Amino acid sequence: MASRRSITFILLMVVVGLNLRPAMSSVAPLLTRLQESAGLSATAAGLLTTLPVLFLGLSAPLAPTLAKHIGSERALSAALILLAAGLILRGLPLPGVLFIGSAMAGCAIGIGGTLLPALVKRELPNSADLLTGLYTMALCFGGALGAGLSVPLIQLLGSWQASLMSWSLLALLALILWHYQMPRSSQTNTLSAPKSGILRLLKQPLTWHVMLFMGIQSSMAYIVFGWLPTLLVDRGYNEADAGWTMAVSIMCQLASALGAPWLARLGKDQRPALLLVLLSTAAGLWMLLIAPLIWKWPGAALLGIGQGGSFSLALSLLVLRTANSRLAGQLSGLVQGGGYTLAALGPFGVGVMLQSGASTSHIAWLLIVLITVCCGFALLAGRNQRLDDISGGLLVERVTRGN
Repeated sequence: MASRRSITFILLMVVVGLNLRPAMSSVAPLLTRLQESAGLSATAAGLLTTLPVLFLGLSAPLAPTLAKHIGSERALSAALILLAAGLILRGLPLPGVLFIGSAMAGCAIGIGGTLLPALVKRELPNSADLLTGLYTMALCFGGALGAGLSVPLIQLLGSWQASLMSWSLLALLALILWHYQMPRSSQTNTLSAPKSGILRLLKQPLTWHVMLFMGIQSSMAYIVFGWLPTLLVDRGYNEADAGWTMAVSIMCQLASALGAPWLARLGKDQRPALLLVLLSTAAGLWMLLIAPLIWKWPGAALLGIGQGGSFSLALSLLVLRTANSRLAGQLSGLVQGGGYTLAALGPFGVGVMLQSGASTSHIAWLLIVLITVCCGFALLAGRNQRLDDISGGLLVERVTRGN
């Protein structure tokens, strides 16, 4: 039977997770409006969608240092404060704050997203992969809220600035709950590691396999967050319908985010599950961006199932490929830092392609090719191996099912 501490931690994990996607998904349905009212070019709009992802990647490796000095729990509180400040700032009527606030929000998400997998591994190590699925479901639901409510919030609050700023209320709620109910642990420096430890991780091919899988699948996700509504508008959708189509797709991520880790447990390793979700993502993109419009809803569903499962399994790999919470935290910082920095190229690249006159179908085919490349890294990262630090060294060991 779960203890009160475990239940409290799970609820807090869900509330914090809800905050780690609206900062990005709430902008996408408003891009066309921002280009008209704020005078953003396609390249500038691409930069706006890229900044949160870029700073997410740049800030993720800083999480271990921050946790070392103030503790993982307080570091997560600091991330929520930074997130709320960035969300408020980006709606103020001042030049450049839309970009600065977006970068601040990305930093906060990078720190928080790096800290949580290690905390999950520490608090509930035997169910870390399944709880990662629940955490990913919370991320997806938050992303769906951001995509689906942005336009209605404009109508309710009167401006796109107020719509963007309103998401700070959710961050402040999470901050209050986390501050007063956060788990207290006698374990210290969960994420900290000497530079030599980080270098040993970087020398392991398994680290790079997981990082590149994380980076490419995340790039697909942030392209969808940043550009799917705009691409759908180019195909003939109105602004609200495009936003709701993305929201439906993200809502479909909920089931696969929760179910993918269970599915991965059915096989001897994670390779079949990884390939299944990647193929689903490719099929969904084809239906939405290339096939006739009649395939809109099946395409939205398949894209959501694929992306929710891909991200859930990518985060699960951080705990499945490590023997303890300290290594999970170190791998999380490296993989999310490098992976999200790589992922930031995706939204910016789509903006540049649109500025250059590329068609929606050309962009879609390029994304499908990238998913094919990602399948190769999935086959490598999905093997049943685990990083372990024994006697000061680092080795990769094969693990049997159930370990």
